[in-house]
Amino acid sequence: MATYIILMKFTEQGIKNVKDSPTRYEAFKAMVEKLGGEVKGIYYTMGKYDLVVTVEASDEAAMTGLMKLGSLGNVRTETLRAFSMDDLKKLISKLPK
Repeated sequence: MATYIILMKFTEQGIKNVKDSPTRYEAFKAMVEKLGGEVKGIYYTMGKYDLVVTVEASDEAAMTGLMKLGSLGNVRTETLRAFSMDDLKKLISKLPK
């Protein structure tokens, strides 16, 4: 499974109903698990983004989950594919000499 870092910003709808955010998170977590992934962490942040979420999932599960999340209209996302140090070492070992 791949690791994804998801940067989220509340939409006007999302911030208007911010009190529902914990419930929405639980629904998101359940959806990710149903798709075969796992939410590794969630952080509410100050600054450019309102939330940072880390997820482990297949590419298909991540894309499906993000499309569903976006369609609900509470957040907009920017997603980063993350690589561990072990992943990086494997990639480096494949560099042409």
